[in-house]
Amino acid sequence: MAKKDAKRGHTAAHRGVKSKNQVPHSSSHRESGGAAESEIRRLDREIVKLASRRALATLKLIQGNPHPQKLLFAPICDEHLTELIEKQNPGPLTEAAVRGMFREIISGARSIVKVLRIAYLGPAYSFTHLAAIERFGMSASFIPVNSIAAVFEEVNRGHADYGIAPIENSTDGRVVDTLDMFTRLPLKICGEVQLAIHHNLMARCQRSEITEIYSKPQALSQCRDWLSRNMPQSRLIEVTSTSTAAQLARDKFGAAAVASRQASVQYELQIVAENIEDNKGNVTRFAVIGDEATRPSGDDKTAILLQIPHKPGSLAEALIAFKKNNINLTWIESFPLKGPEVGYLFFLEFEGHAADARTKRMLSELERKAVRMELLGSYPRGEPVE
Repeated sequence: MAKKDAKRGHTAAHRGVKSKNQVPHSSSHRESGGAAESEIRRLDREIVKLASRRALATLKLIQGNPHPQKLLFAPICDEHLTELIEKQNPGPLTEAAVRGMFREIISGARSIVKVLRIAYLGPAYSFTHLAAIERFGMSASFIPVNSIAAVFEEVNRGHADYGIAPIENSTDGRVVDTLDMFTRLPLKICGEVQLAIHHNLMARCQRSEITEIYSKPQALSQCRDWLSRNMPQSRLIEVTSTSTAAQLARDKFGAAAVASRQASVQYELQIVAENIEDNKGNVTRFAVIGDEATRPSGDDKTAILLQIPHKPGSLAEALIAFKKNNINLTWIESFPLKGPEVGYLFFLEFEGHAADARTKRMLSELERKAVRMELLGSYPRGEPVE
C-alpha cells in the first residue's frame, strides 16, 4: 500500500505541474481525433447515399430493358468495371477490396429483380464456390452439387440459371470432366473467371502431428513438390473437394487439408503453412455455363466443338482457316468419338467473337470442312483475380 500511495502522490504532483507543452499536445490530439471521427461519419453518410444511388441506377437499367434477364448477368459491364477500378483506384484499398464493394452493390441490386440460382461444385468454400462468389456476389443463391456433371445437369434442367465449373489450370492443364460435358449437353460458355489459386496446409494439430493430408487430386498435384519436401511422413489422400478435405481435418485428429484460406475460417482450422502451391502463378480458369449468347466486348474468346473427316491431313487442312483469317487459335483438345464411329471430336478456343466479321468468315470456311461443328459461345476475356 505504501508504494501505491507513493506512486499516486507522485502522479498527483505531476498533475499539478504539467509543462506548457503537455496540455496543448493533449488538446491537439483530441481535436485531431474528433475531426477524424467527424469526417468518417460524414463520409459514411455519403457512401451510403452513393451506394443506394448506384444500386437504384442498376435497378432502373435492368427494369427498363425489354429483356431484363440479359442484364442480370452482364459480363461485359463487369469486365469494364474491373478495368475502371484498375485504372482509377488511388489506394490504399486493394483492387480486390474495391471490386468486392462494387460487386456486392450490383449483386444486391440485381437480386431485387431476381435472385439468380448458381450451381457449383461444392461443398461451400471450395475454389469453385469462391469463383462463383467472385462473379455473382453474395446476393445470388448458390447450389452446391457433388460433381461437374451435376453442375451441367442442374442448368440443363432449369434448376439453376447458371453453373460454374473449372475448365483449365495453369499447372495441370485441361479439366477433362468439364470439356466432356460440353459434348453431352447443349449448353454454352457465357463467361469466365480466372482465379489465382493459393493452397494452404491447415489442421487442428501441430505440423509434427500430421499423419494424413486430404485434398482433391488437382490440389495435391499443384503442391506435389512442397509436400514431398516438407511432409514426407504424411500420407496423401484424395477426396472430392478441398472443402471436404477441410471438414475431415476439422473432425479427425492428425489429419490436415490442402485448401483455401476461406476454408480455414469456415471450418475453424489453423493454417500450418500458407501458399504451398509449387507454381506461384497458379491460376484456375472457370467457365460460366448457361444457354444464352453474350454480345462483343472488343476483347473476347470463342469456343467451338469440331468434328472433321477421319483421314490424313484433314485437321491440318481445317486449321488453315485460322491462318488465312489471321485468328489466333489458343487452345485445342481432342476426344475420341463415343460409340461405334471412329474418329475424334476437337475442342477449340480462339481469340475473337463469333459476331465479328473476320470470325464469321473463318467459322463459315471451317464449317464447310467439318462433319459437325457447334458454337459453344463467345465471352469476354477475364483477368486473373486474387
